[in-house]
Amino acid sequence: MHSVFRPCGKIGPPEIPPVRKNRPIAPRRCAHPCVVDSLRTIRRQKGAAVRAVHTAIAATALASLLASCASDPVPGGSEAVVVLGAASTRVLNDEMRTLIDAPLTFNNAGSSTLVQQLREGAPGDVLITADQKNMDDAVRAGVARAPEIVATNSMVLVVPKGNPAGVRSADDLERDDVNFVMCDAQVPCGAVSQQLLRANSLDVHPVSLEHNVADTLGKVVSREADAAFVYRTDAAAADGDVDTVDIPHAAEFPNSLVAGVVTSSEHPGEAGELVHRLHSPQAREMWEQSGFTPAA
Repeated sequence: MHSVFRPCGKIGPPEIPPVRKNRPIAPRRCAHPCVVDSLRTIRRQKGAAVRAVHTAIAATALASLLASCASDPVPGGSEAVVVLGAASTRVLNDEMRTLIDAPLTFNNAGSSTLVQQLREGAPGDVLITADQKNMDDAVRAGVARAPEIVATNSMVLVVPKGNPAGVRSADDLERDDVNFVMCDAQVPCGAVSQQLLRANSLDVHPVSLEHNVADTLGKVVSREADAAFVYRTDAAAADGDVDTVDIPHAAEFPNSLVAGVVTSSEHPGEAGELVHRLHSPQAREMWEQSGFTPAA
């Protein structure tokens, strides 16, 4: 004996009965397989549509976020002037912003790192290195032009505030119980440190070689190291955290800060103006207040 199927309406979304107080809403139940398949298809299509909307909203939000993370815009829609400055110049970033009308953004790192970044196509407008050698490398590589010496700097020995290891002179760096750190020789602060070690006939074994002077100073500030060679300007900026000891012959090995226009600059006019202003009376005061010696 065959069962008789009684259809429950045309195939499509199930009808929803009126809402009744304190009773759950339930769809009409239909047992026919084609109705079940239809309901499943509708649910899948609805879920896919919701996911597509959520994806579109997320993509829009991400695009807005990425746009907000771009370089600071200047009036007219162009990007800010990008200054690639040696780590030792980071103490001047705020003062440098007052030298020209265009807004500036900064990328502070070791000089050799900045030159390598430019070789690899990194954006920039002004390059400031902490020595002549790295600027010469940049000019030879075709990534910088028209360099000018804008200031000089010199090295001092720094120890944590209170001098817990009792480092009284550079000669104490040869003691086995003194953890000494310095910059790697490939960056300007390391090259000068090597010259000072030779000039003072010191045989030392640094516990670490850092890629820039900021990291070298940080080892002493955090008391991970007992002593380090850093620029006089960095020691002055960390005055509350370190004590300083003069290094014999330091005045004989000054570092020249050299500024030039990045060859691929999108703002060559503003870049050239900033390099020129680094020689101005206003800049001279800026250099001196931070411990640099302005170029003549």
